[in-house]
Amino acid sequence: MKQSDTHIADSVAASAWETVNRVVFPVKDADLTLPLYAVEWTRPHVDAGAQDVRVNQLRVDTKHMNRRDLMNLLREGAADASAPENSFTCLSRTELEVQQGGHASLCTYFNAFPASYWRRWTAVSHVRFVATAEGKGRINLFRSNGRGLITPAGSIDIDADAPTAVSGTFDMKGLMDGGFFWFDAQAATDSTLTVSDAGWQVPVEERRAKNRTTLSIAITTFNRAPYCMNQLKAIAGEASVRERLDTIYCTDQGTDLVRNQPDFDAVAKDLGSQLTYLRQGNLGGSGGFSRGMYETCKAGNSEYVLLLDDDAISEPEAIVRAVQFADYAKRPLLVGGGMLHLDNRTVLWSQGEDIDGRQMPLRNAFGSHDFATNPLRDSPECHQRFDAQYNGWWMCLIPTSVIREIGLAIPVFIKYDDIDYAFRAKEHGYPTVSLPGVAVWHQGWHDKDISRTWEEYFMQRNRWIFALRHNQEPARTMPVNVLSADINMGLHLVYSGIGLHHKAIRDLLRGPKYVIGIYSTAMASVRKLRSTFPDSQAVTDFDEFPEPRRRFVSPSTRPTTSIRRAIDCAVNFGKAMLLPRDGRKSTAPDVAVPTMESTWNAYNGVDSALVTSPDGNSVTWMRRDDRLFRRDINEALHLSSELRRNWKRLHTAYSDPRFTSFKTWERIFKENPAQE
Repeated sequence: MKQSDTHIADSVAASAWETVNRVVFPVKDADLTLPLYAVEWTRPHVDAGAQDVRVNQLRVDTKHMNRRDLMNLLREGAADASAPENSFTCLSRTELEVQQGGHASLCTYFNAFPASYWRRWTAVSHVRFVATAEGKGRINLFRSNGRGLITPAGSIDIDADAPTAVSGTFDMKGLMDGGFFWFDAQAATDSTLTVSDAGWQVPVEERRAKNRTTLSIAITTFNRAPYCMNQLKAIAGEASVRERLDTIYCTDQGTDLVRNQPDFDAVAKDLGSQLTYLRQGNLGGSGGFSRGMYETCKAGNSEYVLLLDDDAISEPEAIVRAVQFADYAKRPLLVGGGMLHLDNRTVLWSQGEDIDGRQMPLRNAFGSHDFATNPLRDSPECHQRFDAQYNGWWMCLIPTSVIREIGLAIPVFIKYDDIDYAFRAKEHGYPTVSLPGVAVWHQGWHDKDISRTWEEYFMQRNRWIFALRHNQEPARTMPVNVLSADINMGLHLVYSGIGLHHKAIRDLLRGPKYVIGIYSTAMASVRKLRSTFPDSQAVTDFDEFPEPRRRFVSPSTRPTTSIRRAIDCAVNFGKAMLLPRDGRKSTAPDVAVPTMESTWNAYNGVDSALVTSPDGNSVTWMRRDDRLFRRDINEALHLSSELRRNWKRLHTAYSDPRFTSFKTWERIFKENPAQE
């Protein structure tokens, strides 16, 4: 065995090393997820923009592009057609076999070490790669920087008839803006190469947590018993997680109970004291997760609580990574996990999220990205370190010391509880880090349109509660923010959404005591109000409605610009205000609009339309009522004025620590027992 590298210095002194990123492989659904763990080696492609960011700021001059220029552009982004296939096999959770002459790369989402995040948030100065190798071949070590530029960091020649330990140490230089460490495994032409028990280690002496830490996991569920059961099985079957686990607080708020699942008794017996099954009334995600946080702090055994969605599919190794990263962080912080798409497993849907605390538009800090078609190594933008403002509670690790200091979630049932908590933690000096290589698979949002459901009330009310809590003065554009939401829904003929928006503002104007007082009854009253609007009446059969008068022609096929879209919106809004039309008495819909085509222009000149639901399960006959729309706009102006006048009073009331205190939540839990 021969090892050579100018960047590797195994002489780094350390009393002990701890593995913080095991290299793991899928043992289930490998055909769907393998590119997240290991990929076939291909010749690296260095994008010109990685060397000079100004290249990405140039427009592509398609007007003067000839065929040769086009082919060169396409060829530049094309994959290496000569790359081998199936040159490696995952033998187990921690063992990879590379076939004769094969070449595998571990520059992948789950197995590349996120060195820049460790450089930014911990005191770690060196990282060690370790593995056990057998056979003939070579292990090539690499590092990248924030531009995505790749630098060889050493190689280890393998010629071993028996499992042999290999290692190499990296310094943490050049990582301020981004960068990963990883290895590739290349077998000799006449032999296989097996790499097992690989991982990335850091010096134990640089760990902030001096004692071994543990966590509890908070899962809240409502009538998703099979999904929650799968989540419990996944955790129960991972020894590395259970070594650090105190208990899982499974808070069941539904009527289809997890404890009635066929495998529950066996899993509960296996977990023993590591499972605490709780029942309470339906308090939404806010109440379910707060219960887990509350119980964890009350028990006093865990340094962390991990909030985990019931219908997510976990990569158990990600749980351990989150805990260990938090252990080494220079200060307490929240560790968030990314969201991989449940139906398209290699797609990263979100890796942390951002929000303008005054204007309140949500956006991904990074996403989406398909690692099957665009591997990590050839995606320079993925090597940059991103600082997210918050992380969704599909997976988020929170220190219990932070919970004791800043309280529990805002008592709002659903929506904005995770956003508010991250902002509140940051205001107390505890940032959120969305760590690559830490993630769950979860369903994306493409099959939802909240404005067409009862959830619109909670979305609108809680975003304004969030704004009130974190801003002493309203934004100048606050009235526009109120109006824009109503205009958007009105131009889509979703008048029920406007009604829920207005109810949301009226309710929050009454203060936090009122919001807490209606906690358990708000959803019923919201559903009742929404049912009074025609756009809430959905059916599952097109034939229940008359045939549309004409075929729908998609306006999205016409080239447009953001300015053009804004003009179209203004024109359509002006028509509704000045030239009101009424489709309530239409004997037949004008068109049938697919939900993906439901834009402002789709309803231009349309009195009524059949519109399918985002999940494709139902259709609604939407009817224009411009006179109602005009009254709604006047009401929106009145409500925004009232919100502005009362802003300071409401800011003081909603930012009162008692709003999110343990005592407040104790009362909510007591008043909402499980309905047996």
